[in-house]
Amino acid sequence: MNRHILAIDQGTTSSRAIVFDGKMRAIATGQKEFPQHYPDSGWVEHDPEDIWKSVVATVRAALRKAKLTGGDIAAIGITNQRETVVVWERDTGRPIHNAIVWQDRRTAPLCEKLKKQGLEKTFTARTGLLLDPYFSGTKLAWILERVKGARQRAENGELMAGTIDSFLIWRLTGGRSHVTDATNASRTLLYNIKTNAWDDTLLKILDIPRVMLPQVKDCADDFGVTDKKLFGAEIPILGVAGDQQAAVIGQACFEPGMLKATYGTGCFAVLNTGETLVRSKNRLLTTIAYRLGGKTTYALEGSIFVAGAAVQWLRDGLKVIGRAADSGALAAKADPTQHVYLVPAFVGLGAPYWDAEARGAIFGLTRNTGPAEFARATLESVAYQTRDLLDAMRKDWKGGAGSTVLRVDGGMVASDWTMQCVADMLDAPVDRPTMLETTALGAAWLAGSRAGVWPDAATFARAWALDRQFTPQMGEAERKERLKGWRDAVRRTLSSS
Repeated sequence: MNRHILAIDQGTTSSRAIVFDGKMRAIATGQKEFPQHYPDSGWVEHDPEDIWKSVVATVRAALRKAKLTGGDIAAIGITNQRETVVVWERDTGRPIHNAIVWQDRRTAPLCEKLKKQGLEKTFTARTGLLLDPYFSGTKLAWILERVKGARQRAENGELMAGTIDSFLIWRLTGGRSHVTDATNASRTLLYNIKTNAWDDTLLKILDIPRVMLPQVKDCADDFGVTDKKLFGAEIPILGVAGDQQAAVIGQACFEPGMLKATYGTGCFAVLNTGETLVRSKNRLLTTIAYRLGGKTTYALEGSIFVAGAAVQWLRDGLKVIGRAADSGALAAKADPTQHVYLVPAFVGLGAPYWDAEARGAIFGLTRNTGPAEFARATLESVAYQTRDLLDAMRKDWKGGAGSTVLRVDGGMVASDWTMQCVADMLDAPVDRPTMLETTALGAAWLAGSRAGVWPDAATFARAWALDRQFTPQMGEAERKERLKGWRDAVRRTLSSS
């Protein structure tokens, strides 16, 4: 039996395809960046055709490097940037507008209007989410409102809508499957996470025709087969999860109380709460961690919009480092007597503040502040924001997040300096696994387990291996003083302060 699994990891700035062998080892990778579009202040778009071409190219590249053909792949798993939305024509598959990216803030006025109408509680009770431009629903409403004739065409069944996974599956299957999974659906502001169904009340509020939306399946399910012309064989697509939930799976966080954080463009911390749907009182998100065999596992999530993106700012904006990997070494040279705080609200602040109008600020500058201090403040901002999320989780679910260990993944975790800083600020251990491709691994496990060629969850969890544990080294007095300074900096940055 063929045991190779292909994972498609469609991210915010690039697409990747990774081939895993029967021992769950990554043996070949294809990666391709694609352009970002910023048509207005706070707007972020992708051309869906760029995404599609990059996915096809990376799959073919990964197969070529692995010396395999499409016929050698048992199944495909897909993970994707969440909340980014596409609308396309049913007949042609052609998008009617650029994809509106999760970082995009153009629907802030609509969110504020809905809040003033007293509707945020309605959305939160049904979806577990807050009214923020981050989520897909208001983006979809914007496209239907602004593209001429779109709403009427949608009502006539001529248009289809979905997150990136749905668009890719539609294209991969030659227009035969309009589907998504429960995790991606749970991020749209349109999906009732308690009943596991599109919510007609919310669809009516945002004036979105239900006929546009995909069928929602389990994370490990039959999503269709690829068109033979693409990769030389019909390959079943058997696993789908949004990127952060795929990382939960890839980190084997299958037990209630387990916590992972992914440090990529942003940072996303997800706490498994099991079958318990925990309603946050501290402005975290209640979401679906995964749905397997018809059984839903819930989670609390904190979303930080800017993590690795701040390091990119150091590199590309300030040009104080040549490579992102240089940030830790530069931060280590900073003057320890300076207390510089960067609040990286470049696209607003996420959890637990949810301030779409806040913008980045830096405090504590002196004549001696230089590149090293900027680097340190940038990396420390990630640790401070993670502490904000953990504090909120502990308040929301006292029984499950008290003495947790944080499992980490994403590009930033290669920096020992940054991970030690996170451990110091959390006053908790931080575990970095040997396998850092956890998002792709999670998608691959969904597909591989569904195909019957990879192990069950318990066996998969036992295969998780530790690279290094970072334990707190900072004294409590210093930690409290630094956190006090951070919270003061945030207070002065908030748009309503």
